[in-house]
Amino acid sequence: MALLQRTFLALSRAAWAQQAVMRWAFAARAAKRFVAGETLAQAVEAVRALNRRGVRATLDFLGESVTQRSEAWAAGDEYLRALDAIAHHGLIANVSLKLTQFGLDIDPQFCLENVRRVVARAQQLGNFVRVDMEDSARTQATLDLVRQLHAEFGNVGAVLQAYLYRTRDDLRALVEAGVRVRLCKGAYNEPPTVAFPRKADVDRNYAALIPIMLEQAARYPAEADGRVPPLAAFATHDARLVELVKAEAARRDLPREAFEFQMLYGVRPALQTQLVQQGFAVRAYVPYGTHWYPYFMRRLAERPANVWFFVRSVFAR
Repeated sequence: MALLQRTFLALSRAAWAQQAVMRWAFAARAAKRFVAGETLAQAVEAVRALNRRGVRATLDFLGESVTQRSEAWAAGDEYLRALDAIAHHGLIANVSLKLTQFGLDIDPQFCLENVRRVVARAQQLGNFVRVDMEDSARTQATLDLVRQLHAEFGNVGAVLQAYLYRTRDDLRALVEAGVRVRLCKGAYNEPPTVAFPRKADVDRNYAALIPIMLEQAARYPAEADGRVPPLAAFATHDARLVELVKAEAARRDLPREAFEFQMLYGVRPALQTQLVQQGFAVRAYVPYGTHWYPYFMRRLAERPANVWFFVRSVFAR
């Protein structure tokens, strides 16, 4: 499966594969399991349905690695519309964005200004912006931008990846600064010089980071309406890690609003519902837009079950 994972991750960056796959109607049909739709209106309806189940959401307008300033600025405009839609419809949701979609590779200062206007609008609306983490070559630039905007506004958070060796130090620094952190395993193909090459080691590191995440979690609970998350957000579909989080929180006698679980739209919905019924906060990552191909490929790389779902979609034509 490691070879299969590397194959899908390589395909996620291959322009020829994207052009081919996006022409296949069955591929678009399969992607709908993980993508809420192509339009903001469709994403709003998906979030509304999640909220009815007691699940919070974070909206992600799909796109990354843009090369034109106009495209990056248009992505920022879409996020302003998404924040306005969340407020207008009274949704329990915030937004997540990627810096390469906002122009990081074009000009870091331009990217900063583009993200700043989204964070400012979110602050006006009592909402929150999560800056997603991308590959390791952009980790430091991403954390630098988050720190700058967090110091200026306060309503911006980061994502850290358990497969990177540096994450323990990064996590301690962010938690001490009061930056709200989503901890995930990581979904990019990284060299063994910067990341744990074995899944077992990634899982072990994730487990070791749980207590650090929860050390100060009670000091930064979620806002009452659920749009602003708590300091500690655990992004995992691994039932064993979910139980480790629950056990560590109980050992520290933490209230359940002091942390939340985050999962991907369309992945393990039964587990999401179960956690909500147990009184835990759950937030679903809800992507939408026409640029679904790289995201979809990474989902196939993550879990064998997703690959078989895709294969079944092929033969269901």
